[in-house]
Amino acid sequence: MSWKVLGTLDAVPAPDRPDLLAAPVAAAIAALGDDASRIGVAEIDPDLADTAAFCDAYGSPPDVSANCVVVAGKRSGETRYAACLVLATTRADVNGVVKRKLDVRKASFAPMDTAVELTGMEYGGITPLGLPEGWPLWLAPEVVAADALVVGSGIRGSKLAVPGAVLAALPNAETVPDLAR
Repeated sequence: MSWKVLGTLDAVPAPDRPDLLAAPVAAAIAALGDDASRIGVAEIDPDLADTAAFCDAYGSPPDVSANCVVVAGKRSGETRYAACLVLATTRADVNGVVKRKLDVRKASFAPMDTAVELTGMEYGGITPLGLPEGWPLWLAPEVVAADALVVGSGIRGSKLAVPGAVLAALPNAETVPDLAR
């Protein structure tokens, strides 16, 4: 298993610890079949969930952490949502690539309360596993190419180690060139 991205933490197979996962994340992992055992989960101090604090505290390199951001834009009165997963050392190109892919005039990060309500996940723990049905999941090519990445678990009290290939195989996942800058 390539769970060493979690630094000094001891990880276990995510299906063995559903108590460390938000409900939609646990359901999504359970639906993965054999790939579920490739995902590790480790308990952390919830106050250290933000990427920089997590990496400092647990010795996880920032270049193997990925941030999942919920973006929104309106077109014809309809709000469109998507999730973007980029390495923590980069930023999603919300005003360029994301705006064009959403086909909206203006895209921005979804408000925290909205993102939490729609995903059923805690802010600071939002992850690509268990997103609302029908939402596009856009992945930076660097994410897909990674042997393993640290991502949220849906709660602030744990982190996941997930192979990029597993993320690329998620429903509605698409690799998007130039998503990150």
